[in-house]
Amino acid sequence: MAKLRLEKFKPLVALAAFLLFWWILPASVKSFTRLSLAEFHAPAWLVTTKIDQLSDFWAARNHSKIELLEAGRDLARTNARYQVIAQRYQTLEEEIERLENLLALPPHQAFHHEVARVIRRDLNAWWQHLLIRKGRDYQIPVGAAVIFSGGVVGRVVEVYAYTSRVELVSSPRFRMAASFEGDSRPVVYQGRIQSGFAPPRGEVSDVPQDLLTTSRSPLSLVSTQLGGTFPAGLKIGTVPWLAPGSTGIFQTGAVELDERLHELKEVTVLIPLLAPEASSHVH
Repeated sequence: MAKLRLEKFKPLVALAAFLLFWWILPASVKSFTRLSLAEFHAPAWLVTTKIDQLSDFWAARNHSKIELLEAGRDLARTNARYQVIAQRYQTLEEEIERLENLLALPPHQAFHHEVARVIRRDLNAWWQHLLIRKGRDYQIPVGAAVIFSGGVVGRVVEVYAYTSRVELVSSPRFRMAASFEGDSRPVVYQGRIQSGFAPPRGEVSDVPQDLLTTSRSPLSLVSTQLGGTFPAGLKIGTVPWLAPGSTGIFQTGAVELDERLHELKEVTVLIPLLAPEASSHVH
């Protein structure tokens, strides 16, 4: 009987021994092991996304000619609209450059936009990560801002040979300086622990007492230049309510993020064209 009991506890003893061994390992060895595993798994994840793209291609070939003509017509209209927007953007950029030269202002931070496909999602209550299909092969830097059409997606936290890991704006470890649209005073945004399949949420703190919001007309939270690599004016989310904070001096509130965050197929990485100078960060 004693032997049977010992056999029963052997897996637990082995697990405890492994955890103790892992705990006493140097941090450099742990980091190397984790990076090696990520590089080892990357080819399988890349192949999976290639297969998905191939299936989408053959699915598109099954559409009728009428459907394809209608899609082409809609795409042409969209392209024409974006051409007008691009021309307007170029005009504004030239005007900003002229004013900077006239007033002897330092140039604003410029970015190279690198579009990357999402190949994996790692979402749970304690962290929210995406794996994208571009890494050191496209000069993706650690800390680069990641955005999409709805605003802020997150920040690059790890870069591998052909992939990069992005920490989502909804992750509890994500923190940045922000401000409310139309109000330049800085506040602090942070992700929060997510629950099940609920829409992504965050929280805002250090909000001045004179700011008011309602669920019918919520305040819009946007990025600020104090947020490090994020350019100012990118939407983070909306704040439907505010309540007094623990200190009684400032307010805190919940931030409703874009529900598309957990369904993104492509994102854009902002790669600085010039090395950013020392700036204030909220860590």
